[in-house]
Amino acid sequence: MLAVSSPGFVVFAALLVGLWYLCVPSKRWLLMLAASAVFYISLDWQGFLVLLAGTLVVWACALHAREKNGFFALGLAGALAPIVLLKYYVAAAGGLQAMLGLRLWQPEILQPLGIGYFTLQLVSYLVDVRRGVLLPQRSFARVICFSSFFLSITQGPFNRYNELMPQLDADTRWDSNRAWRGAIRCFWGYFKKIAVADRAAVVVGVVFADPASFDRTQLLLATTLYSFQLYADFSGYTDIVLGIGQVLGLELPENFRQPYLSATVKEVWSRWHMSLSRWLKDYVYIPLGGSRCSTARRDVNLIATFLVSGLWHGAGLTYLLWGFLHGAFQALENHLPWRHAITKGWARLVGIAGTFCVMTFAFTIFRSASLTDAAQYFYGILHNGGHKALSNYWELGLTTRQEQVFLFAGVAILIAGDLLQEYHVPLLDKLAAAPRLLRWAAYEVAIFAFLLMGYFLSGGGFLYARY
Repeated sequence: MLAVSSPGFVVFAALLVGLWYLCVPSKRWLLMLAASAVFYISLDWQGFLVLLAGTLVVWACALHAREKNGFFALGLAGALAPIVLLKYYVAAAGGLQAMLGLRLWQPEILQPLGIGYFTLQLVSYLVDVRRGVLLPQRSFARVICFSSFFLSITQGPFNRYNELMPQLDADTRWDSNRAWRGAIRCFWGYFKKIAVADRAAVVVGVVFADPASFDRTQLLLATTLYSFQLYADFSGYTDIVLGIGQVLGLELPENFRQPYLSATVKEVWSRWHMSLSRWLKDYVYIPLGGSRCSTARRDVNLIATFLVSGLWHGAGLTYLLWGFLHGAFQALENHLPWRHAITKGWARLVGIAGTFCVMTFAFTIFRSASLTDAAQYFYGILHNGGHKALSNYWELGLTTRQEQVFLFAGVAILIAGDLLQEYHVPLLDKLAAAPRLLRWAAYEVAIFAFLLMGYFLSGGGFLYARY
């Protein structure tokens, strides 16, 4: 198994780096194709067949998509068919059977790994060819290399064909400083995942499973921790794959930029899952009319775009409501007279606090199994008395007080890291310029803290791996 959270992936990535710099630059894309195939097949060989089929249809149709509308429509259907049939149709059929007893055909197949990512990347390739941004690629192997790119296939970031593929052909030479910075970024990503996200997942899982059994402080703590769990998990993965890309000399799109330091919901989406925001803007929001229209139409376009975002995350009503809320909050912000003032000076602190509360509220719905469960969770926050969040740690699934301390320390380190990046503190430059003894002492402290604080028993994958 080559899951990114496994030790085997570290060995796999190290082997790829070694082969990468031994390989002739013009053949590196073939090496990446082979690595991507090995990675995907080791995790989901059936899903790889779905990926191959969808890519084949899109590749063939893209060859004629500019001249013939029928080929473009067929290619779009081929790109979207896997996600429509295997994700949304199956969910809808199951829901209709549960509610109405209506039995519909349901295909017996698992949800392919990274289905949401390779689907949207294939759509972007086809649309860019249609628009004339790209010339259709004659080589099917190069298109499958793009759609199966293993550093992005499970959780992004979303790539564009004309931005990724030329880099795989470039004559990039080994750079020790670049490799060191990439390795440090990978380490930071694994710290986020193992020391913060996986430990927070213990509390979140216990509380969300039975919110009626906990008081309001425990419920508030759990939903706040879920916001940090999701961020640490998702951005941790991004740091790992972008770090590996950096070692290989690849510049992949940034996906996060300290989103919890945003003062408005609109600003959040310029900092959170940035490559998805860019995709939604280019392929949904602007085609709908964007902001070059009436105020009412702009608001409708925003809400419609984020409904698509919610639908992309899942077929459940919780995802749709989550998407609607984000669109509605941004539409509302556009009408507030103080929307600019809240982003400046000391008022920005109020904006940051308020935006984090809005994000946590929406994430509570996102995390709940159903709207009924979400309502029960909010009911508990309003009505379940008590204040045991910091005292009865065992009720939250933590075995010792030390675990609780490590949990809060991990969140504090995560926040500190974001603040250093937000204010452009050149920590890596300072570390590189430090005397060797001090530098290696810092490495040893970091490794010791990682081993001490890491929650290595979870064995859990990344939260976005199946979106």
